[in-house]
Amino acid sequence: MPLDTKKNAKRFLDAVHPELTVFVKYDIWPNLLNELKQRATRAILISAVFRKSQAFFKWYGKNTRQALFAFEHIFTQDEQSKVLLHTIGYTTVSISGDTRFDRVSSQLLQNNTIDFIETFKQNKLCIVVGSSWREDEKLIVDYINKKASNDLQFIIAPHNINQNQIQALKKSIKKPCVLFSKKEGKILEHYQVFIMDTIGLLSRTYSYADIAYVGGAMGTTGLHNTLEAAAFGIPVIIGENHQKFPEAQAMIDQSGMISISTQEELNIALDSFVDNEIKRKAYGQNNYEYIHNNRGAVIQILEYLRK
Repeated sequence: MPLDTKKNAKRFLDAVHPELTVFVKYDIWPNLLNELKQRATRAILISAVFRKSQAFFKWYGKNTRQALFAFEHIFTQDEQSKVLLHTIGYTTVSISGDTRFDRVSSQLLQNNTIDFIETFKQNKLCIVVGSSWREDEKLIVDYINKKASNDLQFIIAPHNINQNQIQALKKSIKKPCVLFSKKEGKILEHYQVFIMDTIGLLSRTYSYADIAYVGGAMGTTGLHNTLEAAAFGIPVIIGENHQKFPEAQAMIDQSGMISISTQEELNIALDSFVDNEIKRKAYGQNNYEYIHNNRGAVIQILEYLRK
């Protein structure tokens, strides 16, 4: 999409002529929306989440608030968002939930087999670290180097696969470690840590996890998708900065996820899942049920569009 200027909005719509434009969650483009409204072209917003702190609900937010009224309908994730919209006079709103629940559920129906991961994991307990940043990796590497027994396998899928950072990560790990890019010809059973210096395999890799750590919330970059891991019925650990992610708090409340803020808390959380199979499976089952019970947003939205 071009930058959201009035000129770009006109040029883009002149070129594309959309019959329907679907915006998702936070992607609300005021100039594009106002131009769509002037052309009487349909637009909806799905999986929306609103908070009181946003400009839409402030005295100075007139222009951004006006953009919301270009939507013929808004589908929110929760009741709170619907109530906030009502406070500014927007009423064509429905609570549908988050379409990501449907997407991650569909992952379970696909073939998630990855031959080299099966070889690497063997029959050992496996911890998958997904979309990690340096703040996450510092804690995980400390655990691997100082706490992890030889019966544990680790797969780390960094968010940033810049080779300098990958090499620095590998160098910091004292246990036998292999990279995805260097795996050919290696006897994978001889390694305890596998670094995925590639993209596109994380969702399937979670199917091999017994425990997942999802990155982004130890720093300020933003928590990555925890639903992908939870869908496979495994416990999830995240950092402390998850306030903007309602699904994370819901899984914490339902004993499917643990939020940590220190090295000691990570060690305790991982040890509790590694050493206690009953707790590990109970947390995983809670996550699976949470995902299963929140499906249906896609069906509701499509039913609306088909009217």
